[in-house]
Amino acid sequence: MKKIAIVAAGGRVANKVISEAVNRGFDVTAFGRKDENHTQAQTYIKKDIFDLTKEDLAGFDAVVDAFGAWTEETLPQHSTTLAHLCDIVSGTQVRLLIVGGAGSLYVNPEHTMTLSETPDFPNAFQPLANAMAKALGELRQRNDVQWTYISPAADFQADGKRTKLYLRGGEELKLNDRGESIISYADYAIAMVDEIEIGNHRQERISIVRA
Repeated sequence: MKKIAIVAAGGRVANKVISEAVNRGFDVTAFGRKDENHTQAQTYIKKDIFDLTKEDLAGFDAVVDAFGAWTEETLPQHSTTLAHLCDIVSGTQVRLLIVGGAGSLYVNPEHTMTLSETPDFPNAFQPLANAMAKALGELRQRNDVQWTYISPAADFQADGKRTKLYLRGGEELKLNDRGESIISYADYAIAMVDEIEIGNHRQERISIVRA
């Protein structure tokens, strides 16, 4: 049985990943800031991400970083929290899987333009996309960590259906046969747990879109 830790477990994506993993029989520990466990994780530990130590994450097969921040003051924490987690698992075989963003996906084969740089990208999401792209760039420099960065499709739907059908891409924005870039949180969670269970995309960014 694989042992998985979910960090920043209070968010909706985290809850989907936890539910998917538990339903598959994984041993899941959730770390969050709430007083009580509002997830399906078998174990819950109240602890801020910056307070986590090497001892906290030792013995897990994989750690899922579901951290999210949206305000101007907290956006830099995409970089600082990820750096902290990398330091904790540095030099170990513990996999670190990051719930990423779509804005940094490339939209051309030359990899000279990202989705966030296209004219139709919403201005409201630009600061978040920039912060997450910066964190990804810093992550790429970490050769001491078994990381996998998983970007969702451009249209990341919290209440979308669980279809169990998805396509896996790489660094470029991937469209399905209908020309869509869309994925539900539920299907994203399936892809995340699949990567933990059978995937081996170490020190790579992959992307997920509904089939």
